[in-house]
Amino acid sequence: MADSPNCDLKSLSPLQLFERVTEQGEKVRALKAGKAPKDEIDAAVRMLLSLKLSYKTATGQDYQAGLPPKDLVLLNNGTAKEEEEDFVDPWNVQTSNAKGVDYDKLIVRFGSSKIDTDLINRIERAIGQKPHRFLRRGIFFSHRDMDQILDAYENKKSFYLYTGRGPSSQALHVGHLIPFIFTKWLQEVFDVPLVIQLTDDEKYLWKDLTTEKAYEYAKENAKDIIACGFDINKTFIFSDLEYLGSSRGFYRNIVKVQKHVTFNQVKGIFGFTDSDCIGKISFPAIQAAPSFSSSFPQIFNGKENIQCLIPCAIDQDPYFRMTRDVAPRIGQPKPALLHSVFFPALQGAQTKMSASDPNSTIFLTDTPKQIKTKINKHAFSGGRDTIEEHRKYGGNCDVDVSFMYLTFFLEDDDRLEQLKQAYTSGELLTGELKKVLIETLQPLIAAHQERRKQITDEIVKEFMTPRKLAFDF
Repeated sequence: MADSPNCDLKSLSPLQLFERVTEQGEKVRALKAGKAPKDEIDAAVRMLLSLKLSYKTATGQDYQAGLPPKDLVLLNNGTAKEEEEDFVDPWNVQTSNAKGVDYDKLIVRFGSSKIDTDLINRIERAIGQKPHRFLRRGIFFSHRDMDQILDAYENKKSFYLYTGRGPSSQALHVGHLIPFIFTKWLQEVFDVPLVIQLTDDEKYLWKDLTTEKAYEYAKENAKDIIACGFDINKTFIFSDLEYLGSSRGFYRNIVKVQKHVTFNQVKGIFGFTDSDCIGKISFPAIQAAPSFSSSFPQIFNGKENIQCLIPCAIDQDPYFRMTRDVAPRIGQPKPALLHSVFFPALQGAQTKMSASDPNSTIFLTDTPKQIKTKINKHAFSGGRDTIEEHRKYGGNCDVDVSFMYLTFFLEDDDRLEQLKQAYTSGELLTGELKKVLIETLQPLIAAHQERRKQITDEIVKEFMTPRKLAFDF
């Protein structure tokens, strides 16, 4: 956005103003560092002060770097009664809407960009093949700077992928597969390195776990991740509890981020209180560090200018808003992001999946019988109360969990559309739709279980050993 004083600042949202102030601050720092002419620096500073004043007028609060407007994580469904019922942060997702979170509003409040048809078409042209179903169906729906990643790729400039998993239990569920399925596809079509962070330190800090148990979960979760089919020559999986002590580059980046983020900022971004342990307060810097290639000198030969692309669920975005704010101040490129929607619980998109409730989702350890029973008994239906009413009025795919799950896992677009039309018209009954889902998930999970059986502790150790990957930098 041009830095013009004639811009109608009153038309900008608080978040847009926040981002304008941040960008202008970076410009002022760059001009000063480059010893630009005094009049040019003065003009940029005047613009910065004007933006800060507009921000304070709009929000009632002073601009603080890395601390977005406080309403960014509260999603309003449109009525005062529901004002605080939709909430998103890295640990909680709450919505009262049976359709799930309003993602269009979330894009506005988080200040990301919608993945539109033009971007999907550009990705297709770049890779020379049909985009992944997660893109075609809006499952990955939002981004930050994906256009820059494509610019780099089209100019033969490399980037790398970073995603992660917080190992809080031994068994993963089908929702946990979403970022890994998509990341594997991205790695294959763009042919780039991948780092996967297992935040066992985070789970020790937040959960009632010992460090030994958290690390054990990390290794077990790594087996499920490896079973997704990642190439060992192009993928490095690491445990925070293990890797931090052996990588000077990684720890140096953590310290740099820590120096540039205040306690007040992390309280505002993540909701920490004075009663939280200092480990929680410092953890965001640990999740930020893999965004910088210098954290992995064995892979990138110490280079610091290689941009990172992070596929993740949008509840993780606060970590990377903070990271993107800090990156220019420590001489690092901002990471780009691709955000996915949330995977719904069996009981409906307005409820929360829980590892303590085995009926809230399908786990990767479930048997075919368990999968069938869970779906038939617990999957929330968008059908009518009676067969007669359903035949007459049809079902609602927007709230039907079986259809939602098929949107994630059924590859055939034409088949999915046929099911939608048949269910909406009343031709297809709820039990019949559940049967399609059962027949889709049973072989998918059985195949995953078979691949996981082949993953030995030695293979896990190879993936988790710091080493050069099959790329030259």
